[in-house]
Amino acid sequence: MYILAFETSCDDTSIAIFENNKLIALDTKSQIKEHNITSGVVPEVAARLHANNIFSVLENVLKSSGIKLEDINYIACTETPGLIPSLLVWLSVAKTISKLLNKPLLLINHIEAHIFSNLLERDEKDLIFPSICLTVSGGHNELYLWKSLFDMELIWETLDDSAGEAFDKVSKMMWLGYPGWPVISRLATEYKWDFKWIFPTVLLEKNSLDFSFSWLKSAVKREVDERIKKTWALTEQDKIEIAYEFENTVVKILKTKIFLAAEKYNIKSLVLAWWVSANDNLKLEISKQAKSQHYNFIYPTKNIYSQDNAAMVWILAYYKIKNNLN
Repeated sequence: MYILAFETSCDDTSIAIFENNKLIALDTKSQIKEHNITSGVVPEVAARLHANNIFSVLENVLKSSGIKLEDINYIACTETPGLIPSLLVWLSVAKTISKLLNKPLLLINHIEAHIFSNLLERDEKDLIFPSICLTVSGGHNELYLWKSLFDMELIWETLDDSAGEAFDKVSKMMWLGYPGWPVISRLATEYKWDFKWIFPTVLLEKNSLDFSFSWLKSAVKREVDERIKKTWALTEQDKIEIAYEFENTVVKILKTKIFLAAEKYNIKSLVLAWWVSANDNLKLEISKQAKSQHYNFIYPTKNIYSQDNAAMVWILAYYKIKNNLN
């Protein structure tokens, strides 16, 4: 059984071919260079780049896999959520191929696919249900109660900005580039002093599971403005210190919420998913507490699986087919 998977939701042009549960070919064309100019994704620009890249990426995976298009058994494509212009480009191509070849088309939920990315290069038995899953990306910050493989309940989410968006905005404030969290994390590793608690750890009401990062983002803006007033420009040391203080504050908030949710629902299994799940500091801090309190904790096996990629679309499609949910 061959599955052709398209990831379509935002700014990465990604296509993969799998034979059952074995990766045959994966190619991803990043748009980071183009979106770095605007310090963020412009939907119309992203869609235009998808249209320019999609057929060359498809040609690459077909060529490297040695599989002919007519040999494909299933086609899987992200349907929602995402940037509408980007989704329309990909859905048009996937639906056309499905119709021409008379092959089944599986429409995949982007959030669910990111959560299922934890099954890439893992066995199903590695998951322990029920679990609390924390999703952390540029647009999403949510807590899910993952009851069984296909039973997920959204239990809490961000009230405003997500952690990933806050990383992007703080990076833009300091003219560091896009996307925000990788460059901020690299700077943070250069900090050699004590944590000063410069920024507020916004946890909202006692025992609340909601997230809010707009307060933290505003606090960083005030700190940046104050330092610029004094020296006319941010020094490299300023950037390193702000990056370190900001990242560690975000990590503390995220860690507090995931363990609070686990305690509230009496669950000893934790899962991390999406773009910021590749952050080493976040994984380390949750891992340390999980180990000390005897929680099971997993996150994507490779950083690439935290990003938007066609493999995560495939893994969800594969389990849907396997469980006759297609």
